[in-house]
Amino acid sequence: MSTHEPSIQEDEVARRIVDAAITVHRSLGPGLLESVYEQCLAYELEENGLSVHRQVPMPVRYRNLRFDMGFRLDLVVQNLVIVELKAVEQLVPLHDARLLTYLKLAERRLGLLMNFNVPPLKHGIKRLVRSVSL
Repeated sequence: MSTHEPSIQEDEVARRIVDAAITVHRSLGPGLLESVYEQCLAYELEENGLSVHRQVPMPVRYRNLRFDMGFRLDLVVQNLVIVELKAVEQLVPLHDARLLTYLKLAERRLGLLMNFNVPPLKHGIKRLVRSVSL
């Protein structure tokens, strides 16, 4: 059996993340570095009462080994939703694949891929759900 749908709690957190990201984007607009959007989005989320961890190390596990390869999750919100931020001309399939891999490695189900370099921001948001086998 597998479950494909995020929980109501995950959906609510994701909605609040998107709302906060839109607030940041409306204020700053496109064209800045990813790190600026990360800092501002983390601030906005914390101001809205959400727990946010930035630049979370993501080790790769293989058999009984752990490799620290320098992968980092941009944001982990409420320990539920991984947010991968971009400030690029356009999202490409590699961005999706990387976020899905991060979801797998972190054992999370829901991720948001956000490209702040587009007007309006809603065209730069992708919601990715990892299938979880039970």
